[in-house]
Amino acid sequence: MNLDDLLVRLGEWLKGEGPNSEIVMSSRIRLARNLDRIPFTHWADKKEKENVLEALKNALKENEFLQGGIFLLMKEIDELDRVFLLERHLVSHEFIQKPDSKAVVISTNEVVSGMINEEDHLRLQVMQSGFNLRGALDISQRIDQFLSERLNFAFSSEWGYLTACPTNVGTGLRASVMLHLPVLVFTKQINKVIQAITRLGLTARGFYGEGTEATGNFFQISNQVTLGQREEDIVDNLERIIRQVVEYEQNARQMVMSQERERITDRIRRAYGILKNAYIISSNETIELLSQVRLGVDLGIIKDIDRRQLNELFIFIQPAHLQKLEGKKLTAQQRDVKRAQLIRSKLGVV
Repeated sequence: MNLDDLLVRLGEWLKGEGPNSEIVMSSRIRLARNLDRIPFTHWADKKEKENVLEALKNALKENEFLQGGIFLLMKEIDELDRVFLLERHLVSHEFIQKPDSKAVVISTNEVVSGMINEEDHLRLQVMQSGFNLRGALDISQRIDQFLSERLNFAFSSEWGYLTACPTNVGTGLRASVMLHLPVLVFTKQINKVIQAITRLGLTARGFYGEGTEATGNFFQISNQVTLGQREEDIVDNLERIIRQVVEYEQNARQMVMSQERERITDRIRRAYGILKNAYIISSNETIELLSQVRLGVDLGIIKDIDRRQLNELFIFIQPAHLQKLEGKKLTAQQRDVKRAQLIRSKLGVV
């Protein structure tokens, strides 16, 4: 596989399947690990980081989940390809800033990716479609066990796994789900929900995680603390709270369909009409409109497109994807024209 192969396929986590997939777009488990007796990435010199890269590359490429996948040295790909990986949620914002001594390993189905020399020596990510934290946790634990048999990780009997950021010390695990909550936003209940989950020790971020704002009614909700908790306890707690949020959104959807059917139908149909007829459209406007259409599909108001097709559009209308599809760099206006063209094509408009 190579990077361009991702242009003609969707990652497993974007299938639009799995438990509660009408509300939970994806589930993710991320593990932070550092090699023993080597300074954390921000303190390590170039030789130390290169040694980390080599050791982790060799171990990761031997793992069954990553065999036959993609291995990329970040300094060998251009800025467009680095942003392309970010748009697919395979790397972080911080990771693409300074490419030297960094690499990413990606499984063939994009379920697993490993960032080498991010904030920690290794950030291992496992993603699943729908509300499936258990499935993601199982894969991450199997890979972690595999790596632990081959590498010595920085570990304290008192504190657990040692990490660059104190909030990750302990299990080094961050569990998160991507939720689509358009009706909680529509009914102005979302702020109360976010405040409640914050009081319960969780945090809410935007579509691209840390440092991003919520767009398209998508919220990434995750645990904040890993110290003093088992991996299973972290996942149990997150699952329990997410089930309540899912129930709130489900109840809100039932309410608007019984009390404000015409208003919500009009909103959804207008969004669908703009997407099918626009000739110039920005990425932010597109995401907001696709959010409404996705709700329409889930409510049975729109029947000629499915959730998988919409998930694909959420990714492929992003700037780097559009430019890779076109095979050249585009200006902002050219991207807006190409985006509208792509949407009309996907929605069956000549």
